[in-house]
Amino acid sequence: MKSITKYTSLTLLTLGLLTGCGKDFLAESPTDQVTDANFYKTTTDAIQAVNAAYSELGKGGQYNYALWGLGDIGADISTTGGGGGGDGIEQQQLDNYNIPSTNPIVARLWGGSFIGVGRANIVLQKVPTMTIDPAIQKRSLGEAHFLRAKYYFDLVRAYGDVPLLTKPPVSLAEVNVARSPAADVYALIVKDLTEAIDLLPASYSGEDIGRATKWAATGLLAKVYLTQGNLAGAATQAKAVIAGSGKSLWADYGDNFKVATENGKESLFEVQYIAGRNQYTFDGLGFVGNEFFGPRGQGIVPQGGYGFNVPEPGFVNGYEAGDKRRQVTIWEPGDKYPDGRVQPASLPGSPNGYNCKKWFVGKVNTNIWDSELNIPVLRLAEMYLIQAEGEGPTASGLEALNKVRRRAFGLPIDAASTRDIAAGISAADFKKAVWRERKYELAFENDRWFDMKRTGELLTSDYTKAKGIKSFNVVLPIPQDELDVNTGLKQNPGY
Repeated sequence: MKSITKYTSLTLLTLGLLTGCGKDFLAESPTDQVTDANFYKTTTDAIQAVNAAYSELGKGGQYNYALWGLGDIGADISTTGGGGGGDGIEQQQLDNYNIPSTNPIVARLWGGSFIGVGRANIVLQKVPTMTIDPAIQKRSLGEAHFLRAKYYFDLVRAYGDVPLLTKPPVSLAEVNVARSPAADVYALIVKDLTEAIDLLPASYSGEDIGRATKWAATGLLAKVYLTQGNLAGAATQAKAVIAGSGKSLWADYGDNFKVATENGKESLFEVQYIAGRNQYTFDGLGFVGNEFFGPRGQGIVPQGGYGFNVPEPGFVNGYEAGDKRRQVTIWEPGDKYPDGRVQPASLPGSPNGYNCKKWFVGKVNTNIWDSELNIPVLRLAEMYLIQAEGEGPTASGLEALNKVRRRAFGLPIDAASTRDIAAGISAADFKKAVWRERKYELAFENDRWFDMKRTGELLTSDYTKAKGIKSFNVVLPIPQDELDVNTGLKQNPGY
């Protein structure tokens, strides 16, 4: 679905379609611009409107800035890095749990997610009334339900209670609303995903590869249930994906993070990126991580590397001997660069010589921050881990966990091995083993902060306590700009 990301010019549609021009003397609909009067007519219009709803996933309010600032740096696997001093101050604030309501990452995650919600709401309002290809109409509604659920899932996990908007507003009063209880938000998420599962196809071909499928929706529902503590429901949905999606684990963990194998056999849903279109922006069509995470000043990425999102020594040292995920995920001293040089023992922002390698593409012929490497949102490996956590140390739960572990050590996925977690482990120890496996399997995939919050580790780990975490840091502050314009909002306690 690299074609979906070619919609940037089309996303301008949605911002101007909440209201008409309001001038009675305009007897004719304008023919040189997009308006409510001349859009939402054709099958192509429906597709473009849905593409606009996808677009925010790839921007700074989601995977191109905010989510790696929170999900990685805000957790225990990495620290800010960069050039030191005030470089990356917004990441430093998350890193040290000293987060003001004016933090740009806090504002971008909120704003980007609500833009996505708003665009999905427009699709859900407009597309049912259109006379278009019934298959595209059905698919478009399923995609909108999936995307609204995805954006709200990030919002409710990050901020707790949030405004619940289910239709395009026609007045400020419909925008400036109070926060709804998190339970109500989760109810909408589950409803949306249930509807998406019924509406979406199981797979795509051609340029549509990469759109949300019924299995992406089922996998996200498994993750939602896991977050809610509905372990049985989570396991049921994860097993449905494993059994029905036709997906399988790559033998090589690293194949999940290569341009050549994007949207591959393990992928359930990815954020689609293309390169060569933008410069110096978090809101373009390419991913910034190749440049931002590259070892600082080493010249192996277009601008030399900024060295952000630096793996913590405690995380790196936690890899088991022989775990092949380490060499895919981490640059460390002595690693050989493509030009034959090696990673130094220390670097600016990284005194231990570690950098994030998982999103490295290299000194490609693109514009500056503009990498084409997709970001996986849901992979089959996570479904195995959700099944394992949901079922506990049953025979099938153990086997689900051990499939992931075997692959990590380069062993045959379906054959028992010396790396297996053995039967007889207690339920409590098994749960910790699954949590640990998630930490290393999903490292730098924007998930760790959310996992730490879900499991309670965010407040109890020695790492976060040493950083000075406070009990109220389990949610982010409501952005100050939002409080200033919406008197119906109240700030989270402690901020």
